[in-house]
Amino acid sequence: MTAAEANLFSVRIPKGRELPERMATPERAYFNRRKFLERMGMAAGVAAATRVGLASTLPSTLLAAEETPKSPYPAPRNAKFTLDRPITAEKVATRYNNFAEFTHQKEAVWLLVDKFQIEPWTIKVRGLVNKPQTIDVHKLIREMPLEERLYRHRCIEAWSMAVPWTGFPFRKLIEMVEPRNDARYVRMLSFYRPDQAQGQQQLKSWPWPDREALTMQEAMNDLAFMVTGLYGKPIPKQNGAPIRIALPWKYGFKSLKSIEVIEFTDQQPQTFWHEIAPTHHDFYANVDPRVPHPQWSQETERDIETGERRKTILYNGYGDHVAHMYARR
Repeated sequence: MTAAEANLFSVRIPKGRELPERMATPERAYFNRRKFLERMGMAAGVAAATRVGLASTLPSTLLAAEETPKSPYPAPRNAKFTLDRPITAEKVATRYNNFAEFTHQKEAVWLLVDKFQIEPWTIKVRGLVNKPQTIDVHKLIREMPLEERLYRHRCIEAWSMAVPWTGFPFRKLIEMVEPRNDARYVRMLSFYRPDQAQGQQQLKSWPWPDREALTMQEAMNDLAFMVTGLYGKPIPKQNGAPIRIALPWKYGFKSLKSIEVIEFTDQQPQTFWHEIAPTHHDFYANVDPRVPHPQWSQETERDIETGERRKTILYNGYGDHVAHMYARR
């Protein structure tokens, strides 16, 4: 193991004088409070002006303070998607994450995301589309009809969880940009910010940024879900903020986090983990208990909260939705 890799696996433990991240005021909440106080001062000024007969001289913007936009969270739950097991506890699912951009230690990712900046954030959509564009993610969140879905999540490392994602079907975004008829694949790229992500800084030889791809048919499937929230709140950084994809019938590495680019192409793209370890990470990466990992069996999976062992189900139990796409493979 190199010195860089050893550093990557180290966990930074906050000193006693340091305020833990979970106790710090979130930036969004801080600015919302500041705006509220400013508006209170503004309202007092208007009231005073009214008392002395000067209200008619004030700008209209002072007489009608802007209302704070209503949060889209929690979103209505889509009853079509149910679970065969309890929902994983929020504290467990948000503190046990694969995110190599920060570290390989799953229980340390949440401690290392402080410097990662997710505002502002845009997605560049390009390639074989009639309407290439750059999309502001926070505007997209306000405009899309968000819903909550309960999905099972299965990692290639043979562990699993069940979580309530909030977001919208990927096909709705695809329809916005009007793919051309010759578009056969959708390629997605994550970020490359080594100044904010120590894993990228220390593993410089890796082919960053992380990138994944789907066939157009997979991308348009109803299960393919663009995620912006988790547990009824905006999705945390360690889980892929501000926007990721959830593909519950595939191994977790296919569900790319923190997406910055979506590209439509007529050629099957190379993907990040397939390039690093092609025998371990198939392009399709569908959950299949019959196909072992080179280092372990995929016949069972371990629940990350309870430690319970379950039998792995083909397509992670979503065969009714997706099996038809692979009938001729």
